[in-house]
Amino acid sequence: MHLLDMGKRHSELDQLGDRIRAARKDAGMTQEELSHESEIDRSYIGGVERGERNLTFTMLCKIAAALRCDVAALTKGLPPKA
Repeated sequence: MHLLDMGKRHSELDQLGDRIRAARKDAGMTQEELSHESEIDRSYIGGVERGERNLTFTMLCKIAAALRCDVAALTKGLPPKA
């Protein structure tokens, strides 16, 4: 993978993490509560919110379900159109 592609990919993970964090806070949930609701380890949730984890679709679905939203609400506009 080209270095520029890696930077772009990381940026998209950062954006997704920011959206998940915002949705969690809007729902009044802590990372611990989201972890419990989604049955995902809290440290993994933290990594996702920091853009450090390239999560699978299954994990994204678990997070969306715990946040009571659909995947599209978290991913709209990602990746940005060129």
